[in-house]
Amino acid sequence: MAKTISADICIIGAGSGGLSVAAGAAQLGRKVVLIEKGDMGGDCLNTGCVPSKALIAAASRAHAIRHADKFGIKSTEPGIDFGAVMDHVHSVIDTIAPVDSQERFEGLGVTVIREHATFIGPREVVANGQKIKAKHFVIATGSTPFVPPIDGLASVPFFTNETIFENRTRPDHLVVIGGGPIGVEMAQAHRRLGAKVTIIEGDRLLNKDDPELAAIVAQQLRDDGIDIIEGAKANKIIKADNGVAVNIDDRTIVGSHLLVAVGRKPTVDGLNLEAAEVQYDHRGIKVDDRLRTSNKRIYAIGDVAGGRQFTHVAGYHASVLVRNILFKMPAKNNEHLAPHVTYADPELAQVGLAEKAAREQHGDAIKVVRWPFLENDRAIAERDTRGMVKVVTDKKGLILGAGIVGKGAGDLLQPWTYAITSGEKIKSFTDMIAPYPTRGEANKRAAGDWYTKTLFSSRTRKLISLLAVFD
Repeated sequence: MAKTISADICIIGAGSGGLSVAAGAAQLGRKVVLIEKGDMGGDCLNTGCVPSKALIAAASRAHAIRHADKFGIKSTEPGIDFGAVMDHVHSVIDTIAPVDSQERFEGLGVTVIREHATFIGPREVVANGQKIKAKHFVIATGSTPFVPPIDGLASVPFFTNETIFENRTRPDHLVVIGGGPIGVEMAQAHRRLGAKVTIIEGDRLLNKDDPELAAIVAQQLRDDGIDIIEGAKANKIIKADNGVAVNIDDRTIVGSHLLVAVGRKPTVDGLNLEAAEVQYDHRGIKVDDRLRTSNKRIYAIGDVAGGRQFTHVAGYHASVLVRNILFKMPAKNNEHLAPHVTYADPELAQVGLAEKAAREQHGDAIKVVRWPFLENDRAIAERDTRGMVKVVTDKKGLILGAGIVGKGAGDLLQPWTYAITSGEKIKSFTDMIAPYPTRGEANKRAAGDWYTKTLFSSRTRKLISLLAVFD
């Protein structure tokens, strides 16, 4: 007979969102059961954010060595040990892993079950021969790579983000299907580590980002030597000598290795959500603005909830749940305020509405300002003036959105994220004092440009002339 465990909260999935809820609830004295069928830490730690940024860091060092001459330092082609690079990647994972480990959470008082979970009723699951009954359930199972139905794909070896970090041999020619953030980041990293790379994208590169900003990233990729094929889809894939051949509309690309990076799908297989009376579709589990499913005792957070698929959104969802479940506060999900960053070089970061979306919602009642890093002294000193700060406001100066492309764009975006979340106007940036010389000064200069036409208009000059009477 199956053992029955009673809990206040049962969480399915030990990724960013699930771990945050578990830690918060346990430290607030609730009885928590955490179920995870795979690795603790989920996709972000093991196959996503952490290993990809570690690989990018190694690639950036190789790129710096090749281009050191602009600083008066001799450039050279770096000697790259691809296996050692992957050792570095996994060392970073191992360093962070204890924070997400089973031992840590058991130390917090969480009951951790390393097995697949299946609902057998609206308030009951089974896992590893144990039955768990809880007052509340949280589904935080994340997402998995979407594998498109391309003719022949199943008959050839290929990487996804879940497998590429296990590869210890540098590809001679990596063909990437998909020009979104994962495809772009992995393409550039592998190119800078010495591989030939081709990206095949059915739309345009980084098509969910502001095209003006995305074009700057695309140009850098081309400057790096990456072949980018846009507006073309892979129709058929076959085995080739020592690799794969990808047939697109008008030609065939032959590579040694293939990476499929065309998006992700919610992980709901095997949960038996029908038994839990939880509604879902191909986009994910359906939730309301408090992240409750159709069964109000069951919540869904992170990628599986069908919204924005970012680790920081999953963490934010966790905070919404803690307020809703434990503090009984009717907290709402405002993930539309979440920023996103593509960690290419240069980085591309955006929050709020991009220009096109702002025009669709507000018509011509918007104002767009830019400040290029070409006019930023710190960027000039570092010999890296690529990119700009771009801000969209309404006519009264309310900040609707901001995008930055350039070195450290993800960090530079944070004050804009705070401003949009707080409902600030552009004036809040002109009022602040920015340290010099910093790249962050570009934020203030962009805000100042919002007032330029008004400040130096003929009307203002007349006012100054009148005020001069009192000198």
